[in-house]
Amino acid sequence: MNRRKFLSYVGCSCGGFILNSCASAPITERKQLSIIPEAKLNAQAAKIYEKVKKQEKLSKDTKTLNLIKDIGQNMENSISEYFYQSKLDDPTKYFDWEYILIENKKIRNAWCMPGGKIAVYTGILDVTKNKNGLAAVMGHEIAHAVAKHSVERASRGTLLNVGTKIIDIASGGILSDINRTTGMDTVGLLSQLGIMNPFNRKQESEADYLGMIFSSLSGYDIRETPKIWERMKEYNKGQTPPEFMSTHPSAENRIKKINEWTNQILLEYPPLKIS
Repeated sequence: MNRRKFLSYVGCSCGGFILNSCASAPITERKQLSIIPEAKLNAQAAKIYEKVKKQEKLSKDTKTLNLIKDIGQNMENSISEYFYQSKLDDPTKYFDWEYILIENKKIRNAWCMPGGKIAVYTGILDVTKNKNGLAAVMGHEIAHAVAKHSVERASRGTLLNVGTKIIDIASGGILSDINRTTGMDTVGLLSQLGIMNPFNRKQESEADYLGMIFSSLSGYDIRETPKIWERMKEYNKGQTPPEFMSTHPSAENRIKKINEWTNQILLEYPPLKIS
């Protein structure tokens, strides 16, 4: 079979496969690729989370940990209630929520694994400053999990690996020759430039938006959100990569969008009363 026929057959079959593997992000309804089972990722995440708990130093600050759990549980309930009232499937119905506080002042970060496994580093507390700031950060991280960004990323990775092999075969091994000659992982370079970066800028922006919604539904003041990014800018002292090389939007663009969204979210997603 010649290469042209090979590509046409593969293209048709992959096109149908992609069309049958589309999902939509909650609320934003952005179309997503979803070919990896969510249950598989949740199970893998739970195993990794257990390793993190054993390897990292967990904080003994029970007051802050209890605050993290309170915020998280408020969001758990508000998210489920919102989708229930909206007569939509709850994207968190298979989550097994859990929260830890990791003692590391050098890391200003937090994350939420697929399935609701959450970690907050003590270093981020200097940025969040208060309950509303912490809720903003947690809402953003929870939004990544609720919007199934890891499923989308893993699905895209699978498709990219298959597509690269197809291109290499169809081109007579040109990609392989380039990699051998230059010692460069061409696919890795393309991925780094935004094709496959974990939580790309579109996902990060979506998590900002959804996180603000979840915070507002849970009764937290989302007007604190832009202040966090102002403080983060001060901590970073301008040492951030150009936006096109970063998985995150620039702080300036982030703050601008957050300010544009605030009034709309306050009006459309007020705190929910949960019976």
